[in-house]
Amino acid sequence: MTYNFDEIISRRGTNSIKWDSVADDNVLPMWVADMDFKTPPEIINALSRKAEQGMFGYSFTPQALYDAIISWWETSHEVSLKKEWLLPVPGMIPVISAIVRTYLQPGDHIIVQSPVYNHFFILIENCGCHAVENHLMYENGNYQIDFEDLEMKASDPQNKMLLLCSPHNPVGRVWTRQELEKIASICSRHNVMVISDEIHADIVYKENKHVPFLSVAEDYDLLSVTCGSPCKTFNLSSLSVSYVITKDQEFKKQISKILSVQETYGINPFAAEALIAAYTHGRDWMEELKEYLYNNYLFLKDFCKDHLPTITISPLQATYLVWLDCRILGKGSEELSKLLFKEEKLWLNPGTMYGSSGEGFLRMNIACPREVLEGGLKRFEKYINKKQD
Repeated sequence: MTYNFDEIISRRGTNSIKWDSVADDNVLPMWVADMDFKTPPEIINALSRKAEQGMFGYSFTPQALYDAIISWWETSHEVSLKKEWLLPVPGMIPVISAIVRTYLQPGDHIIVQSPVYNHFFILIENCGCHAVENHLMYENGNYQIDFEDLEMKASDPQNKMLLLCSPHNPVGRVWTRQELEKIASICSRHNVMVISDEIHADIVYKENKHVPFLSVAEDYDLLSVTCGSPCKTFNLSSLSVSYVITKDQEFKKQISKILSVQETYGINPFAAEALIAAYTHGRDWMEELKEYLYNNYLFLKDFCKDHLPTITISPLQATYLVWLDCRILGKGSEELSKLLFKEEKLWLNPGTMYGSSGEGFLRMNIACPREVLEGGLKRFEKYINKKQD
């Protein structure tokens, strides 16, 4: 491989939320969706060149940013975009909140497909709205959408929006075109708007293929907005660079207005340079990253087969977040997460962060050097062995 993903880089003392949130240097954090790999050198070089200019006054969003997004989606996802459909924004959660505030009123209900990204619940509450859970159906480690339940909930006039996670975090599913067609059909019939959070769209493995919701929604009478970002793909979360894709120009203006009210409009020039470099020069790095991550997943599966056979692993079609079914251990997610942290210094996310249907599950971030992954799995094995003795 051209890039060295086995390199272990200390992040302690760098104000890292992942590594510096606790003072104990013995804690191994494998929780928040933050990779322990350096961003591609092409991005680092672009940021260095920007810093060397030494002038950081007010700046426009460059045309090159729009060109990079359009080219990336055409090449990666076979979708043709236009500049006027794009709205660069400083972060995914702020813009989803702005979209909710644009379309809904406090007290309205939003459908989420749980277990799902925990910040969906937080932003819904912050907007004064209520989350309605369309629980995913789980069987033998696999997740499917409960379309009968979705139809029922979409038919309730209080439920005015679906917040779609595609690909899905934390269960690692890539929704097929047929599944997205069913979602679009249901939401169109019941006048339910769809926000599609596609921040994990690029980290998709093997025969799986990400289908942008906008390529499906265009065949339906349906208001939808897609949110994208290079942050998860290229480890750029602290630069807060995202974008909205919508063909509805009036709705785009309304979103921009709400962003202005929130004082969260525009992106800084370093974020712009990072996106341009990522989407223009980062593809080779990304492809090697995906190969490494998938091999990490295979390593985890083999390790669990040999040492943790009671743990069921959901198939990882996308993301670098592995969903572990630990219900056989007989403990709730919160308790198990706390015990792993206390006894083995291993920090994993409890499944209940992602909704009530996450009870008994844990989420593990495998975007780290394999040596670190093996160390985390051995801590998990040690905990279980102690309980069985």
